[in-house]
Amino acid sequence: MEKRIRLTRRQSVGVTVICTFLGAAGQVLIKLGAAQLGASTSPVAMITNPLLLGGYVLYGLMTVLFVLALRDEELSILYPIIALTYVWVTGLSVWLFRETFNLAKGVGVATIVAGVSILGWGSEK
Repeated sequence: MEKRIRLTRRQSVGVTVICTFLGAAGQVLIKLGAAQLGASTSPVAMITNPLLLGGYVLYGLMTVLFVLALRDEELSILYPIIALTYVWVTGLSVWLFRETFNLAKGVGVATIVAGVSILGWGSEK
Protein backbone atom coordinates (compact mmCIF):
# COMPACT_ATOMS: atom_id res chain seq x y z
CA MET A 1 0.00 0.00 0.00
CA GLU A 2 1.38 3.39 -1.04
CA LYS A 3 1.39 6.12 1.55
CA ARG A 4 1.34 9.62 0.11
CA ILE A 5 2.24 12.89 1.70
CA ARG A 6 -0.62 15.37 1.97
CA LEU A 7 0.13 19.04 1.42
CA THR A 8 -1.33 21.73 3.64
CA ARG A 9 -3.06 24.70 2.04
CA ARG A 10 0.04 26.81 2.64
CA GLN A 11 2.26 24.17 1.02
CA SER A 12 -0.07 23.84 -1.98
CA VAL A 13 -0.05 27.61 -2.43
CA GLY A 14 3.75 27.68 -2.08
CA VAL A 15 4.17 24.96 -4.72
CA THR A 16 1.82 26.90 -7.01
CA VAL A 17 3.86 30.09 -6.56
CA ILE A 18 6.98 28.10 -7.49
CA CYS A 19 5.05 26.97 -10.58
CA THR A 20 4.58 30.61 -11.57
CA PHE A 21 8.35 31.18 -11.47
CA LEU A 22 8.99 28.02 -13.49
CA GLY A 23 6.39 29.08 -16.05
CA ALA A 24 7.91 32.53 -16.40
CA ALA A 25 11.43 31.12 -16.75
CA GLY A 26 10.11 28.64 -19.31
CA GLN A 27 8.57 31.47 -21.33
CA VAL A 28 11.86 33.38 -21.32
CA LEU A 29 13.75 30.32 -22.54
CA ILE A 30 11.15 29.70 -25.24
CA LYS A 31 11.45 33.34 -26.38
CA LEU A 32 15.25 33.07 -26.49
CA GLY A 33 15.02 29.76 -28.34
CA ALA A 34 12.55 31.19 -30.84
CA ALA A 35 14.95 34.04 -31.57
CA GLN A 36 17.68 31.50 -32.30
CA LEU A 37 15.44 29.71 -34.79
CA GLY A 38 15.16 32.79 -36.96
CA ALA A 39 13.04 32.03 -40.01
CA SER A 40 13.26 28.27 -39.55
CA THR A 41 9.97 26.51 -38.87
CA SER A 42 11.45 23.03 -39.00
CA PRO A 43 10.09 20.76 -36.28
CA VAL A 44 13.55 19.18 -36.00
CA ALA A 45 15.10 22.59 -35.34
CA MET A 46 12.45 23.26 -32.71
CA ILE A 47 12.97 20.02 -30.81
CA THR A 48 16.76 20.17 -30.94
CA ASN A 49 17.12 23.79 -29.82
CA PRO A 50 18.56 23.72 -26.26
CA LEU A 51 16.77 26.88 -25.14
CA LEU A 52 13.42 25.67 -26.42
CA LEU A 53 14.02 22.28 -24.81
CA GLY A 54 14.86 24.01 -21.53
CA GLY A 55 11.61 25.96 -21.74
CA TYR A 56 9.65 22.80 -22.45
CA VAL A 57 11.30 21.03 -19.50
CA LEU A 58 10.40 23.89 -17.15
CA TYR A 59 6.82 23.79 -18.40
CA GLY A 60 6.73 20.04 -17.81
CA LEU A 61 8.12 20.44 -14.29
CA MET A 62 5.60 23.20 -13.64
CA THR A 63 2.78 20.90 -14.74
CA VAL A 64 3.92 18.02 -12.51
CA LEU A 65 4.24 20.29 -9.47
CA PHE A 66 0.86 21.89 -10.13
CA VAL A 67 -0.77 18.47 -10.29
CA LEU A 68 0.75 17.67 -6.89
CA ALA A 69 -0.57 20.93 -5.44
CA LEU A 70 -4.03 20.32 -6.90
CA ARG A 71 -4.37 16.93 -5.21
CA ASP A 72 -4.91 18.55 -1.83
CA GLU A 73 -6.33 21.99 -2.59
CA GLU A 74 -9.18 23.59 -4.50
CA LEU A 75 -8.67 24.52 -8.13
CA SER A 76 -10.54 27.79 -7.56
CA ILE A 77 -7.90 28.80 -5.01
CA LEU A 78 -4.76 27.68 -6.82
CA TYR A 79 -5.51 28.45 -10.46
CA PRO A 80 -5.80 32.23 -10.05
CA ILE A 81 -2.29 32.20 -8.53
CA ILE A 82 -1.00 30.88 -11.86
CA ALA A 83 -1.94 34.31 -13.28
CA LEU A 84 1.11 35.67 -11.43
CA THR A 85 3.15 34.09 -14.21
CA TYR A 86 2.03 37.04 -16.37
CA VAL A 87 3.43 39.44 -13.79
CA TRP A 88 6.84 37.75 -13.73
CA VAL A 89 6.95 37.48 -17.54
CA THR A 90 6.19 41.18 -17.86
CA GLY A 91 9.00 42.09 -15.46
CA LEU A 92 11.47 39.71 -17.09
CA SER A 93 10.54 40.99 -20.56
CA VAL A 94 11.25 44.57 -19.53
CA TRP A 95 14.51 43.57 -17.83
CA LEU A 96 15.92 41.02 -20.28
CA PHE A 97 14.44 42.04 -23.61
CA ARG A 98 14.18 45.79 -22.98
CA GLU A 99 10.47 45.73 -23.78
CA THR A 100 8.57 48.86 -22.83
CA PHE A 101 6.60 49.13 -19.62
CA ASN A 102 3.75 51.57 -20.01
CA LEU A 103 0.65 52.59 -18.11
CA ALA A 104 -1.50 49.88 -19.70
CA LYS A 105 0.94 47.14 -18.66
CA GLY A 106 1.19 48.64 -15.19
CA VAL A 107 -2.59 48.67 -14.79
CA GLY A 108 -2.77 45.09 -16.08
CA VAL A 109 -0.10 43.87 -13.65
CA ALA A 110 -1.76 45.72 -10.76
CA THR A 111 -5.12 44.22 -11.69
CA ILE A 112 -3.69 40.69 -11.72
CA VAL A 113 -1.98 41.16 -8.35
CA ALA A 114 -5.13 42.70 -6.85
CA GLY A 115 -7.31 39.93 -8.27
CA VAL A 116 -5.12 37.16 -6.94
CA SER A 117 -4.97 38.89 -3.56
CA ILE A 118 -8.74 39.32 -3.35
CA LEU A 119 -9.39 35.72 -4.40
CA GLY A 120 -6.88 34.49 -1.82
CA TRP A 121 -8.33 36.65 0.91
CA GLY A 122 -11.86 35.57 0.07
CA SER A 123 -11.00 31.87 0.20
CA GLU A 124 -9.43 31.71 3.66
CA LYS A 125 -10.82 28.93 5.82
